[in-house]
Amino acid sequence: MKKVILTTLIALIAVPAFAATNADATSAWALFVGAGLAIGLAGLGAGVGMGSAIRGGLEGISRNPGVAGKIFTYLLVGVALIESIAIYGLVVSLILLFVK
Repeated sequence: MKKVILTTLIALIAVPAFAATNADATSAWALFVGAGLAIGLAGLGAGVGMGSAIRGGLEGISRNPGVAGKIFTYLLVGVALIESIAIYGLVVSLILLFVK
């Protein structure tokens, strides 16, 4: 089920972007829809991923407080990598907006 949802979301982002390669005014809306979907879905995915990672890290610390420093270090690295996905979504949306 996750693969179907992921494929649908990729199609929703990619199809308007590829459909708007010509410069007429009727397809300009597709760039805005593609850019909005790119940043929206990247932000949504990053938010869900960060919430899940932080929850798991806090559960691990609460079960074993002795390794809190080690878990916290890995948690920070993981959250930074998750945040980079949201930044990639921002970059893709800006590229879609300024492709004209």
